[in-house]
Formats: sequence, structure tokens, C-alpha cells
Amino acid sequence: MAERVRVREIDDDEGRRLLRIIRRGSGSVVTWRRAQMVLLSAQGMPVAKIAEVTFTSPDRVRDVIHDFNADGFQALYPKYKGGRPRTFTLPERREIKKISKSRPAEHGLPFSAWSLAKLADFLVAEGVVDDISHEGLRVLLREEGVSFQRLKTWKTSKDPDYAAKKARVEHLYAIADGEVIPEDGEPGVIFCMDEFGPLNLQPHPGHQWAERGGKHKDPTREPRPRRRVTYTRPHGVRHLFAAYDLGKDKLYGHIKETKNQSKFLEFCRYLRSLYPADVRIAVVCDNFSPHLTTKRCRRVADWAAASNVEIAYTPTNSSWLNRIEAQFTALRYFTLDGTDHASHKEQGSMIRRYIIWRNKNAQDEHLREAVNRANVA
Repeated sequence: MAERVRVREIDDDEGRRLLRIIRRGSGSVVTWRRAQMVLLSAQGMPVAKIAEVTFTSPDRVRDVIHDFNADGFQALYPKYKGGRPRTFTLPERREIKKISKSRPAEHGLPFSAWSLAKLADFLVAEGVVDDISHEGLRVLLREEGVSFQRLKTWKTSKDPDYAAKKARVEHLYAIADGEVIPEDGEPGVIFCMDEFGPLNLQPHPGHQWAERGGKHKDPTREPRPRRRVTYTRPHGVRHLFAAYDLGKDKLYGHIKETKNQSKFLEFCRYLRSLYPADVRIAVVCDNFSPHLTTKRCRRVADWAAASNVEIAYTPTNSSWLNRIEAQFTALRYFTLDGTDHASHKEQGSMIRRYIIWRNKNAQDEHLREAVNRANVA
């Protein structure tokens, strides 16, 4: 039996970074698709299933995973070649990159950050290079993936049950992917559930095709569409409760006016009604307070125990483990970007019609062929 290929163990910071790349959806399509493959592998999805979801070949998925294991996030970005040979040798470039990422104080200099001028003078004084211009240094650092950045904060999960929760979620995913046969008493149906929103009535930024402007404008050209400005938004917000059935590859969603424990249980009861009562189901969700059970309020735990349901929580600050997060990217792009809905009813209708379309076309072979032709990863 062939050895299973899987991405190396990633921490919460790397998981959130992958999720940001997928949610943003901007930049290179190659980077977006490679990050999607890596995140799905980190969530425990096998190579064959990843290839099916991302419309590519299993060999391509294995290459992406191996490259990420070897080079980290640098492997997600395409490396385009061409142009004249590089001015500096590979050892020189590595040393320049190493020094640029160090602090000047480590070299006995009385300042806390490098400028291009100070770094160039130091490199020449230390004999790393004979000469280098400020612009040449800037271009070299950019090619090496180094930029001048503001220091940011970071946090890791402090959940004392981190390992147990993560292992349980990954085991449920293995059941849904058919890698593990559920034992007696284990769930046979797995839902990934989360809330999407808040849904405001406001003009959302987006993109659309339009005639290009320029010096010589055609007087008959239609004016380019503009976004309406809003100063007050008196219509309140709505929240989408969404669930992703891993076995059926199907998305469900209900729009609610509020986001509380009663609405959460109401949506869970709907998910429970989709299968016979003797079929045990599991709902993977995050640690949002309406999902939890406290000593004072055990509504969620009592309902789950009485309804043959398991609530599986992702570790704190590790929502990237929830597979529904990737479904929200397309939902946001196709239902909210570039829209200006006049009412919540109109906005909700758009979201519901997209979910129906998405479920109807999830297994459409013609759609798969079209995506395969457009696959650039």
C-alpha cells in the first residue's frame, strides 16, 4: 500500500496565514490554489479527495505538499524565470538576505533598524560585496522575498485540550473521507458549521468588466459604474447560519436576525432532521459562546445527548481546522462583492439561490471540465 502523503504539522499561526490567503482571493491564482491544497491536507483530507475538490491531478497535489514541506510558504508563490543573469552569486545573495533580516545592534551598530543606505554601506564595509546601489539592493531583497514590514503581534492557542480536540476533528474528517470505518457509536454523518456575517445593507466593493478609460475617451462610451455612498444604515444586520455536509458535498444555510444559542439550536435541529434519528451525526464548530455549554446553561449538551448528536469543537484560535471556512470565500465573492441590495429579503434571496446553484452544480461533469481547462495551478 502506498504511503499516504500529508503536509507536515502546522501551527495555529501558519493555519491562520493559509486561511487569510484563501479568504482574500486576491493576488496570484496559483498561490490561492496551492494554499487551498495545503490547508485541505492539514485538515486531514487525502490526496485523491483534494485533487477532486481542487480540480487537478493527485500528482500535482503531492508535488505541492512536498514543496511546502521542504520550503514552507515560499513554495506557494510562483517563480517566474527570464531576463539577464543575476549580478550577485548565490552565496552573496544568501549572506545579504541573512544580514538584512538581522538587527543592526547584533553587529555592534547604534541603531535599531536597517535603511537601504545603512545596509548597503555595511555590506560593502564587511566585504560581502564590492559595491551595490540602493536600488539594486532593494530589487535583490524583493527577489529574495524580503520586504520592510511593521512588526505584528501573534498568538497561539492556549487551549489545554488542543491536541485532543484537533485529533478528534481530524478523526471525524477521516470518517467523512472514507479513510476510517466508523465504529459502533461513532458518527456516520459529519457537518462543518459556522456563522457568516454580519450581513449589512451597504454597497460592497467588487469588480466587473467595463470599458477602459484613457486619454482619448469615446464620447459615446457609457459611464463607468460607481459605488453608492452610505452615511447611515438603519436596516440592521442579518446572520447566515451555514453547514457543510462532508459526505454529500452539500451546503445548507439559514438567515437569522440574531446570532444566539436559541438560533444555533434551531439550526442544529434542522440539520438533525435531514437524517433518520438512529443515524448519529457530528457537528464541527468553533468556540463561539452560543455553541458552548456552561455550568449554568447545558441546553446544547442536553439537546445533543437526547438527539444522538456529537458537538466537536475546534481548539481555541484554530478555526482554520473547520472545512466550511473555504466555502465562505466563493459565497462572499459571488453573492456580496459588487452588490448594493435594497433589502435584506433581496440579499437573502441572492444567498439562497447561490447555495441552490452551488449544490446543483457541485458534481456537474461539464463544470468540472471547464474548471480543469482553466486550472493554472
